[in-house]
Amino acid sequence: MVKPTDPLIFDETGDAAQQFRRLCAIMACLRDPETGCPWDIEQDFASIAPYTIEEAHEVADAIAREAWDELRGELGDLALQVVYHAQMAEEAGLFDACAVLAAINAKMVARHPHVFGTESRDKSAEQQTLDWERIKAAERAAAGITARVGVLDGVALGLPALSRALKLQARAARVGFDWPSTAEVIDKIVEEAQELEEARDRLGPDELAEEYGDLLFVMVNLGRHLGLDAEAALRAANRKFTNRFEFIEAELEAHGKGPSDSDLEEMDALWNAAKAAGVK
Repeated sequence: MVKPTDPLIFDETGDAAQQFRRLCAIMACLRDPETGCPWDIEQDFASIAPYTIEEAHEVADAIAREAWDELRGELGDLALQVVYHAQMAEEAGLFDACAVLAAINAKMVARHPHVFGTESRDKSAEQQTLDWERIKAAERAAAGITARVGVLDGVALGLPALSRALKLQARAARVGFDWPSTAEVIDKIVEEAQELEEARDRLGPDELAEEYGDLLFVMVNLGRHLGLDAEAALRAANRKFTNRFEFIEAELEAHGKGPSDSDLEEMDALWNAAKAAGVK
């Protein structure tokens, strides 16, 4: 049992393996029922999972902004989430951090025979994706998993909705269930928008939400056909909105005002000024 006074906790030297052991030791101390942190002790897989998702998004955000100094810290935060879950699993007698790392190492070697084996590297990234799925199927067969595997099986329910929509559509497209061009997708967007407008006027909130979801789903499909990631595109739009609204606030503050002291006409003019200034 690692104690809070163990020298490993305070050792800032050593290689990556040493620092990983240090992080595991720190987490074990935080979860110690007698000497740990009350907040950390109370957590479980379900309560920590939202933080795991949030940290992954913050990694993606740092990359999108090319904030490399921030990325180092965000990757550390994400690594902490892996260690957190592994520590809770060890406490429950399920597995430990070593088993997590051993499993992913074995998987990566087995699924890249063109790098670690005798297969040729002379293939496209698309072919490698197909080979990856072939190897996964062989692994399931070797493990005795004989139940029928559906095309959409394995697309995680916990993914952000836009990301999951993209993955579901890409899976279906692999077996030919897809529109042949963007023209058909745009036609479908028009159709869904009309249905949403009709639902607004004559249907209840549940039907309205369903039609709105259908429109969002097709918008993701359009992004896929255009080679765009809907999640990344919406993150960029969120960032642009934030930056331009902060421009509005700064301009208003320069005149001794705030948004609540302004009106839509004035703020809209400042929004256009932010666009003209190239704020993104």
